[in-house]
Amino acid sequence: MSRRVIITGGASGIGARLAERFAAAGDRVAVSDANAEAVADFASAHPGIKAETADVRNEAAMDGFLGRIEADWGGADVVCANAGTGGPAARIEDFAYADWRDCIDVNLMGAFLTCRWAARVMRRQGAGLIVLTSSTSGQWGHPNRSPYAAAKWGIIGLMKTLAMELGPAGVRVNAICPGAFEGERMERMLANQAVVSGRDADAIRAGYAAGTSLGTWVTADDVADTVLWLASDAAAKISGQAIAIDGHT
Repeated sequence: MSRRVIITGGASGIGARLAERFAAAGDRVAVSDANAEAVADFASAHPGIKAETADVRNEAAMDGFLGRIEADWGGADVVCANAGTGGPAARIEDFAYADWRDCIDVNLMGAFLTCRWAARVMRRQGAGLIVLTSSTSGQWGHPNRSPYAAAKWGIIGLMKTLAMELGPAGVRVNAICPGAFEGERMERMLANQAVVSGRDADAIRAGYAAGTSLGTWVTADDVADTVLWLASDAAAKISGQAIAIDGHT
């Protein structure tokens, strides 16, 4: 049976690959993203997937996007609260308030607005899956990226609480925690880390891989494989879990 799948931050990176994989499985998919240009490009390349510009920090924009999907589909079976930003890299004493707040708002407040809607809909349905995108930074911390680590740690706390709240209604809630991930956002983060630390970006890159037991980086398909498993019957009893996809950090 075709599932109804919503993905925030879905026009690029992990979100885009999730959308493609769910669509390939025969599901109905809708994505939102704050980047209007990325949404236009994604929509052009994927005419069978709904794509809208909506900033997860904006309550009215998200309520509008999600409300339109609900009116069209009647609900949702899988909601991926995936939108996020790495934020700048800096020592805590050098962070500007606006930069800190923006990172928290995109990553954590965006997850809240997405999950609030999903909880209302799925509780009424008596079924559903919510998957939040955290990070290994939300499990172990990350020097010079304190707002990012704090937000991703908060996402795990939000996930575990929602799993407790919504479990009795038949709704499962989990988080994925990718490690060093191949993509444009990670490249920007490496460049920022190089500036802050005074180290070479290639050396930092090599250090991330060396810091895992498998000596590897993570791909979008690695993450998508895990999320599609969570959405399958094989994971019907999996809830409240923060699942690392990182080659063992």
